[in-house]
Amino acid sequence: MDGSTQDILTVKKLQVNFHTFAGQVKALDGVDLSVKRGEVLGLVGESGSGKSVTALSIEGLLPQNAEVVGGQIILNGKDLLTEKQGEIRTARLREMAMVFQDPLTYLNPVLTVGSQILEILETDRRVFTPVVVAARLEDLNKAAREGTLTEKETREKASLEALLAEQTLGRREFKRLAKAYAVAILGRVRLPEPERMFKMYPFELSGGMRQRTMIAMALVRRPALLIADEITTALDVTVQAQILKLLRELKDQIDASILLITHDLAVVAEICDRVAVMYAGNIVEVAEVGELFKNPLHPYTQGLLAAIPRPDAVRGELTSIKGSVPNLIYPPSGCRFHPRCPSAFEKCPLSKPPLVEARAGHYVECFLYGG
Repeated sequence: MDGSTQDILTVKKLQVNFHTFAGQVKALDGVDLSVKRGEVLGLVGESGSGKSVTALSIEGLLPQNAEVVGGQIILNGKDLLTEKQGEIRTARLREMAMVFQDPLTYLNPVLTVGSQILEILETDRRVFTPVVVAARLEDLNKAAREGTLTEKETREKASLEALLAEQTLGRREFKRLAKAYAVAILGRVRLPEPERMFKMYPFELSGGMRQRTMIAMALVRRPALLIADEITTALDVTVQAQILKLLRELKDQIDASILLITHDLAVVAEICDRVAVMYAGNIVEVAEVGELFKNPLHPYTQGLLAAIPRPDAVRGELTSIKGSVPNLIYPPSGCRFHPRCPSAFEKCPLSKPPLVEARAGHYVECFLYGG
């Protein structure tokens, strides 16, 4: 899966270790992953497979005891592991955003929703001045097309166009435009009465509203890549459906790519274009969603799909994958799935299989398909 101009993100041979008192945890073992422009890529696997570690590596949010041992993280042509620190910070600040699983953990309880959004924009006025100015110009241009632009707004439009060219904006004007932009984003994520929501505290919001607030805090930066980590896990089924519908709508509105991390294959089927299956720190299969559900190749993927409860199935025991996720301080040799694999043979413990293209656009890491 070589990177191409169609890929906004390419992860190559990423290796991450964690240093612990018990030993060195080999969390990621050469992860290969790409996200194409405008697509939703699902990253799926059971707990402990390395999904969140992959996301945190991309965002540069790994804890202090983690170490990136090797590999590349290429965002819009720049390898974030080799760029200068200032350039990396700007790239991650401007081009990527992440929405986490538990909003209450990441929302400050003593600050209003609005002040937390403004705090993001004020992190670097140089980076976000074009963003807030462009957002206001979009509204003014829309009014101009509809023939409702006032004389005062015409003057404002000319002034902002000059400011956008110079990328200079006074502090007071920046705060005015940033607040209007923040309120508009709260409305875009379908929060009722966005101006009132702007002044509310996180504890005054429901679980679904908090998650929408987190999405708004991510979108306010206009990222090219949105990483969503298990964002529907703590929500009831109805709110899950609303959040997924919102993500689909927003993807087209903001022209962003989405890396959706989940353990729920139903969520993958609902929203994703392609899916990457992860096991014990490895990507074991990548394919378009319809192709993966119709024709899973890797024994682990086959096991995951077989374990889904089906209402039309004959009554009996639920299917499961035997064994458990390995201890990554002492991972199995060769293919890390071979101790649990019903199709394992003598070559599997000896060396790690390469990720090969078994069908057009369908990649699998398994000796059953070559390598």
